[in-house]
Amino acid sequence: MEISLPKTNLYNELLKVKGKSSIINKNPFFEFEYNISKIDSNKLFHVNQIKKICIDYRLRFLELNLFKGKVPKKAYQNLEKFKADHPNLKFDLKIMAPSKLFELENYDDPLLFASLGNGYYYLIHKWGNDLSFFRKISVWPFKNLVNILTFISIISLVITALVPGNIFYYDGKPGTQFFITFLFILKSVIAIFIYYGFSLGKNFNEFIWNRKYFN
Repeated sequence: MEISLPKTNLYNELLKVKGKSSIINKNPFFEFEYNISKIDSNKLFHVNQIKKICIDYRLRFLELNLFKGKVPKKAYQNLEKFKADHPNLKFDLKIMAPSKLFELENYDDPLLFASLGNGYYYLIHKWGNDLSFFRKISVWPFKNLVNILTFISIISLVITALVPGNIFYYDGKPGTQFFITFLFILKSVIAIFIYYGFSLGKNFNEFIWNRKYFN
């Protein structure tokens, strides 16, 4: 029987990060620039909330003009409605999506935001397919330096446990051979990751989420 795994909806993840707190009433800035009655609090997010999702799922948050995917008609319709509701508003548009969507035409859960100032963004439209259930897990090692070192250590331990005994010098002390083998494997795995990282220009999620450059 085929097992269907749930998909990850980025909008729902944003709402989880945001929690139940209301941010409109705490920011009188909006009272002077926007029609508050036309603002849906469930679509209003702070840049730190967006940043967390981008880091967790290895996404980019960049200007619309850098986006190479197709923006659906519905997104533009929502944008026009947003402009009509706030006629005196001047804003920039940004999209949160996987890096490949800023290079290739493909669909993978992009979200279009309008900047409202003071670090806040309003969600205009979400489209495309939801992210893979495994994406957060698969990009976890690249989140930061601590994560990658932890991942390398775990991988090295697993490989060491699978290596047959008596391939290195053994002095009779319990655990000595395992430790020596582990150090050898660890050094090799680190070398592989360093080569992979430099050759492909990879960087940690926390450093690339709002960078318009490849690495």
